[in-house]
Amino acid sequence: MNERLRAVCDLMVPVVREMAGRHEYDGRVQDLSPDGVRRGLEALSRARRAAGPLESAHDERHLTVFEEAQRVQYGELELHRRDPYQHLSNLELACYDREYAPRRERAKARRKHLARWPEAVDGAVASLDQVTAPVADALLGAVRGLAAGLDADEDPETAAALAAHARLVAHIERAAEHGDPDPRLGGKALAALMGSQEGMRVDLSALAAEADRERARLTDLLTDSCRALDRHRRVDELLPELLADHPGADGVIPEAARLTDEVIEFTRARKLAPYVDGDCLVGPAPPSRRWAMAMMSWAAPAEADSASWYHVTPPEPDWPADEREEWLTVFSRTSLPSITVHEVAPGHFAHGRALRRAEGPVRRTLHSVSFAEGWAHYVEEVCLEEGFRARDPRFAIGVALEALVRVTRLTCAIGLHTGSLSLEDATRLFMRDAHLARAGAASEARRGTFDAAYGRYTWGKLEIMRLRERARRARHFSLPRFHADLLALGSPPLGLLDGALGA
Repeated sequence: MNERLRAVCDLMVPVVREMAGRHEYDGRVQDLSPDGVRRGLEALSRARRAAGPLESAHDERHLTVFEEAQRVQYGELELHRRDPYQHLSNLELACYDREYAPRRERAKARRKHLARWPEAVDGAVASLDQVTAPVADALLGAVRGLAAGLDADEDPETAAALAAHARLVAHIERAAEHGDPDPRLGGKALAALMGSQEGMRVDLSALAAEADRERARLTDLLTDSCRALDRHRRVDELLPELLADHPGADGVIPEAARLTDEVIEFTRARKLAPYVDGDCLVGPAPPSRRWAMAMMSWAAPAEADSASWYHVTPPEPDWPADEREEWLTVFSRTSLPSITVHEVAPGHFAHGRALRRAEGPVRRTLHSVSFAEGWAHYVEEVCLEEGFRARDPRFAIGVALEALVRVTRLTCAIGLHTGSLSLEDATRLFMRDAHLARAGAASEARRGTFDAAYGRYTWGKLEIMRLRERARRARHFSLPRFHADLLALGSPPLGLLDGALGA
């Protein structure tokens, strides 16, 4: 890799290891101690001075955005001091459950990684001196869950790792009890975080107003679609019945597999993504990731080609009946089709196939999460526009419901971190506007305290839609060509989308 690209990757080890497939980082942890972060930023500056600009003007802009994002995240905002999630990602072992290499090779890397837990925890405890109580409380379960399946009697390295883990748990427990009760980053910091990651200047007031307009549009879509299904009942009367119509636990994976074939065939027929080759298998997530109801694990760009996995995880048999039923509503015949479009095609699976063909290591390695999630969210509505399941209003209802959750995330992220919303206010918004039950709404609100940019789904979708309108005004527009030109950029920062128009 180019020296500058290497310096950026050294500051985002867990992400590039898994999402880009840079397995030279296997068995390694990132040094997130105060001194380690300082050294990483110094290396970033040295590399930029020494290596000079890239030959491709677009790739130079792309790399520069990621360099600035690391400088803002670690240097200006010092998020490694207040965000335990970065440290959790650094410790997580689930990345080795993916079948990107022979089992023995992955097991060896996992053991090396586990042996580095004590130094990683030392760095985390040294850095995490600004964790607020709400953030600590929201992440405490995830911190404790890192050690699931580990046995101190297995070997001395595991025992040492578990002792280190206990120190981290105690540190986060103290923050949950004694930390600052105010989780706000502040508006200026949130705008800097979001803008630096995407190479854009962010006006939070304008973005909040845009979210309000989008929510109104989506509410109309939901209302009209429910009326098309049953004109005699209100939305809130109809939705519980729709969500209760789902396969049983043993039928979730077969239904998801049928949907996978359907969305791939639809995407191919309409040419909505340039590449829909390779194998997309469907099955439950590895045990370490069964907290996720649905997710895509793609064959990463730097890996040898292999099957991608659409993980759809039914509830466990020993769960209480009410918890099993709540989990299964996610896989309702109203929700699962739009989720499958998002995760498979033209969404994440198709995007992953395009990333493997992207030109150059910058595009294949550095992925804007706002673009990746924005693309997968955008194509849900594209499929609606293109006539997927056109005779069944439930698909439109599912698209609207998913979108209402995501646009409410954008509103709540801005509100929570500028101080205009409390956690209780955010919870009520998710209940009112996104039609979530209180438990799910509270969970979404808590996520906003530590994942300050979780409005990225809607933000990314809106930027892609805006670019599409510009492209439509050009001569010879076609949707397949627009999508192919866009995905040729890899997963670009949102501020660089104009590259798809030849700008």
